[in-house]
Amino acid sequence: MAKESLRGAYGKTLLRLGRENENIVVLDADLAKSTKTLTFGKEISHRFIDMGLSEQDMVSTAAGISLTGKTVFASSFCVFLAGRVYDQVRQSVCYNNANVKLVGTHSGLGVGEDGATHQMLEDLALMRPLPNMKIIVPADAVETAQAVEYAAAQPGPFFIRLIRGSLETVYGDDYKFEFGRASALRPGKDIVIFAIGAMVEKALEAARLLERDSIDAAVINPATLKPLDKETVVEYAGKAGAVITVEDHSIYGGLGSAIAECLSQACPTKMKIIGTETFGRSGGVEDLYKHYKLTAQRMVEEARLLLTK
Repeated sequence: MAKESLRGAYGKTLLRLGRENENIVVLDADLAKSTKTLTFGKEISHRFIDMGLSEQDMVSTAAGISLTGKTVFASSFCVFLAGRVYDQVRQSVCYNNANVKLVGTHSGLGVGEDGATHQMLEDLALMRPLPNMKIIVPADAVETAQAVEYAAAQPGPFFIRLIRGSLETVYGDDYKFEFGRASALRPGKDIVIFAIGAMVEKALEAARLLERDSIDAAVINPATLKPLDKETVVEYAGKAGAVITVEDHSIYGGLGSAIAECLSQACPTKMKIIGTETFGRSGGVEDLYKHYKLTAQRMVEEARLLLTK
């Protein structure tokens, strides 16, 4: 299927929303060209502020502006937006339940050649525990556009996690993003694969490979990581009795942890969490995914192991 930039979808959607709603204000921290907020800034410059290399000031300012009744989008690379600015996100945004939408781009190993210092693999683990914070990890450009539109229309803090590159379009024109609901991309009764972001297309590939072995794998995209759709998680895990989670993120504190927390209390299930445990390194994106075993073939191997236990 065709690939499309999630960042590009974000920039286009932000501009459209800004044209429609004069209460939307956008802030960036010297990365507007990369985060694609520059699209908004060029046309609606009176509601766009480039804060320069001052991410902490950006988030504090965003919180302050939001308390005047505005809807504020603040963007940067995930490594800066979740890591460098954590105190401001916690104290200024979440504690005040401020109407700030944090959109982080360049997440995970998908940053590629920029290497370990920019490959943020812990952002979901940082954002998930924060009271009032809602988290969305879109799987393609279609879902990105709808998630941004949804967040803009709702009060309170959001963290939307995007990647640097483009992803295959897995959703058609008839797709309707439902906040708080996981999306079933493929039914299956033998095993269920929960995947988010860049790993969704790889999970679908794994399901096709497993089908050759007469293994029926369901693929679920819980794009709303918080609040997690526990009902769907339990439903599919209960039917299959075996679960794989896969994410371009640490195995600690992200999707795998959220699914495990849910199932341990509601439906104990055989499970394998696929993700990272170390810092990243510089390299091509697909080469990095192979090196860290974030591949369809890895999912196939883990599914076979689970089903033989």
